[in-house]
Amino acid sequence: MAKADSRKRVLCVDDSRLTREQVRDALGDRFALECVESAEAALASLDRCPADLVLSDLQMRGMSGLALLDRARRIAPGVPFVLLTAHATVDSAIEALRHGATDYLQKPIQPEHLLAVVDRVLAHQDLLRDNDRLRSAVRTLESCRTLMHCLDPGEVYAVALDLLLPALGRDLGLALFRRSEMPGSDGIAFRGFDEVAATELQRRVAQAKADSSLFAPREPASTRGGPIGDALEELGVGGGPALLVPLHGAEKEEGLLWVPELGRPTTEIELEHARLIAAHAELALANAERYHQAKERAFIDDVTEVYNARYLLQATDREIHRASRSGKELSVLFLDLDRFKRVNDQYGHLIGSNVLRRLSEVLFDCVRQVDTLARYGGDEFTILLVDTGLSGGEHVAERIRRTVAETIFEGTSGAPIRLTISIGVATFPDHARDREGLLDAADKAMYRAKSKGRNCVCSAAELAS
Repeated sequence: MAKADSRKRVLCVDDSRLTREQVRDALGDRFALECVESAEAALASLDRCPADLVLSDLQMRGMSGLALLDRARRIAPGVPFVLLTAHATVDSAIEALRHGATDYLQKPIQPEHLLAVVDRVLAHQDLLRDNDRLRSAVRTLESCRTLMHCLDPGEVYAVALDLLLPALGRDLGLALFRRSEMPGSDGIAFRGFDEVAATELQRRVAQAKADSSLFAPREPASTRGGPIGDALEELGVGGGPALLVPLHGAEKEEGLLWVPELGRPTTEIELEHARLIAAHAELALANAERYHQAKERAFIDDVTEVYNARYLLQATDREIHRASRSGKELSVLFLDLDRFKRVNDQYGHLIGSNVLRRLSEVLFDCVRQVDTLARYGGDEFTILLVDTGLSGGEHVAERIRRTVAETIFEGTSGAPIRLTISIGVATFPDHARDREGLLDAADKAMYRAKSKGRNCVCSAAELAS
């Protein structure tokens, strides 16, 4: 494959063969030079391939140099234009500059003068281009500050997509993300798709998120195909090549931004913007992960490593609200070990803490992943059973009571310790409709179980009897 010419492209248009030869002699070794003899040929050349500089005769047969300048600015705006003239006057120079010419040269051409002007104009153009790129990068950098305020990982992906699309001059894209250790935290955000396409895409792409290779890339790059590309292709919305921008947090966060190119390939400058946004998004993801870890630790009991009472209160409010909205039931179990003080007195608090830690493992194995287990305080535990009525709650409570009674805990030097537990059950909305009332009803039912001889289950329905 032939190596691409990396030299600056200069287009010379002059109906004088002598002038074209002079330009070729002066510039041909330094630049990718194309010489044509008419304005019409020059316009066709610009339409076919952009130029870094146009040298044009002022007076030519057919279209003049000034007319060519006006037409060329519509085809290739911003391209510097140097006019060549054998009859330069102050008025003609002013007229040329007023039309947007960068400079003008008198004929006959002096090679050294021509080369100096071309070098100066191209250097100035490079400086303008670098300044534009720098200003654009600064704007993107400023916009990335909004990412630092995102403490929810899902929000980071959506905001990053909202920053990326205008930076690329596009309005169609999607963000896809998942967290392997947080079931249900997967998500997808759409921009520019209609509701029908978004719904179908969500269904198709959700099936592909288990494919770990989808999140494997580490650098932004142009790509095509794969589950997302194939789905877009089949739906006829944004198929073909696309810019893929992977995003990875410091821990478990991973996602990607997918922006269809729609027939306009991503430029190197746009890739730079994508890399800049991705770098800031990944910093924001790392911050969000640290925030959630710190928040999670604030809700974790140090001894048992299950949720603490602070988390329980929030979770109870949340689950009551959800149950009320969905018309489902919610049961609460209040559990208290029987005569646990004897364990601390006989074996010491270190063994007592080990027993509580082992008890939390036993309790955790007795409930579902969607349920909430928390240490309320001391040797008291609370369990929220979602979508569970009173009979279901009593069934789970009885299974826990039986399992605890059959479990052998370890004392000093491995001495066996047997324990029993008393459990109270209360259900929303039958026994209470708010957090305080529901926890109080379950607590009173637990004390009723204690009064009945311990090692048993009582429901709040028995309190009235």
